Amino acid sequence: MTDSFLTRRAALGLLAGTAAEAMWQGSGVAAPAAGPTSEVPYGAAISSYALQDDPAYRAAVATYCQVIVPESEMKWDDLHRNRGEYHFENADRIADFARQHHLALRGHTLAWYGAMPEWVNTISTAAEAERELTGHIHTVVSRYRGLVSSWDVVNEPIPDKPVGVTDLRPFVWSRFLEEDYIPIAFRAAAAADPKAMLVLNEYDIEYVGARFRARRDALRHIVRRLLDRNVPLHAVGLQAHLYADRAIDRDGLQAFVSELKGWGLKILITELDVIDDTLPGPEQARDAAVAAKADDFLEAVFAACRPETIITWGLSDRYTWVPTYNKRADGRLNRPLPLDDAMKPKPLMAVIDRYRRRAA
Repeated sequence: MTDSFLTRRAALGLLAGTAAEAMWQGSGVAAPAAGPTSEVPYGAAISSYALQDDPAYRAAVATYCQVIVPESEMKWDDLHRNRGEYHFENADRIADFARQHHLALRGHTLAWYGAMPEWVNTISTAAEAERELTGHIHTVVSRYRGLVSSWDVVNEPIPDKPVGVTDLRPFVWSRFLEEDYIPIAFRAAAAADPKAMLVLNEYDIEYVGARFRARRDALRHIVRRLLDRNVPLHAVGLQAHLYADRAIDRDGLQAFVSELKGWGLKILITELDVIDDTLPGPEQARDAAVAAKADDFLEAVFAACRPETIITWGLSDRYTWVPTYNKRADGRLNRPLPLDDAMKPKPLMAVIDRYRRRAA
């Protein structure tokens, strides 16, 4: 860790959910007027490479976001690609941007089955697995203590189609530590930064159907087990990668969020976008359908509680994961995010702003 980064970290002093006036020189984008602090903060997952190479993207992030989260730069295979070696350059670039523009910063993610380096496959015992997991969490969380206001500590612990509430996704930590990897991760994160909000993050819990009810049941089971064991879990993250052709279970989602709130937990919307590969091609109709799907989801959540933040998984259609797995058959660009590929706001941004203001 360099002295210059330590100095910058000490100067930051960010708090979750706050936004201050930024410096906009050379961006070409006017700074928005400061909104009421009671509005739900909006943010996006961002790319360090786009920040570095695309001035229009940098300006858009600074203009629209109060919170940012690294899309990949804090995942294991970016930070810890070789045993005992850490590479913080890309994550530090995002942390510096947050400092410079007075943005809150989230961390993603400390324990996830995806984006794992090959070397973890050489782990051979439970003791080694716990040592590597807790060592990574201590190193990473300690480095960004005071900058990162909340961490996705455990991400996607539930298999796609759980058979029972105790089902866990198989990967290195669950293989050696079983369900104990989850409280181990949360306790390690709390020890490294006692002031950070610690989040359990999961997807596909909002739709109609037996598979999605089973996923809510499995997530409920994990949450209840953690709370009963006094594990420092503070919030649940609802990813909200919404598929345009799936119906939102408004009653089921609202009841689930209400239950979590009743247990004293906060709710974050952490990865919102709308996957539009099945929608008709014309942009105006497609953008309206994307906004309507997000409206259905947000209506159910806001009926149960005021979420801590609304974060989209990307800001502009210029940079989105969606076509990697859900490319449109007609060859048109996917449009899953609040800004189009020219960095102009779409109806989805208007829906998000409406719910943010409603909370105020």
